[in-house]
Amino acid sequence: MTAAQPATPHDAHDRPAIRVLLAEDQSMVREALAALLGLEGDIEVVVQVARGDQVLDAARRTPLDVALLDIEMPGMTGLDAAALLRRELPGLKVVILTTFGRPGYLRRAMESGADAFLVKDAPAARLADALRRVLRGERVIDPTLAAAALAEGANPLTDRERAVLTASADGSTNAELAAALHLSHGTVRNYLSTAIQKTGARNRAEAVRIARDKGWL
Repeated sequence: MTAAQPATPHDAHDRPAIRVLLAEDQSMVREALAALLGLEGDIEVVVQVARGDQVLDAARRTPLDVALLDIEMPGMTGLDAAALLRRELPGLKVVILTTFGRPGYLRRAMESGADAFLVKDAPAARLADALRRVLRGERVIDPTLAAAALAEGANPLTDRERAVLTASADGSTNAELAAALHLSHGTVRNYLSTAIQKTGARNRAEAVRIARDKGWL
């Protein structure tokens, strides 16, 4: 009687490819990422978009397994796009990829329902592994960012304070902000004052810079 042979794992090419939507506004980065992921054999980038506000429509048109989203994109941030996908296509896995390793971004990504959060300088093999792991139901977070997020604490700004502070970044006056956000002049002034206090800034411009550096906006 011959001994039973150990089962051999299926080759990656025997499994259906992981179908990925890649959203990245820098064309060279987007094409390089698509090419690197394509070398994995079991991963296929089937849709590429350059704007955050194109993500949902593209995801609705094409059967996908994972949406791989940059944070900083025109039209809509990757964080806002992730929240939309979670609401409209809850079965789709979402991976956030960013140049900026800011703890506040990690917290917001998790709040938006992202399944993974990685920085762009991570090796391509780590990104490919993250795509496979999220499909197995795991949550994948860059360990350095996770530690930094715990040390940093929660974002102290409310949604309204974030919205007003973000809108003020272009130098709009309180009256212009009030009109654009459909708020009273006094309410805008109060939100900005509170945001400046919470960030420890001296003025609104410094508050915007501090909040952005921490990933709170």
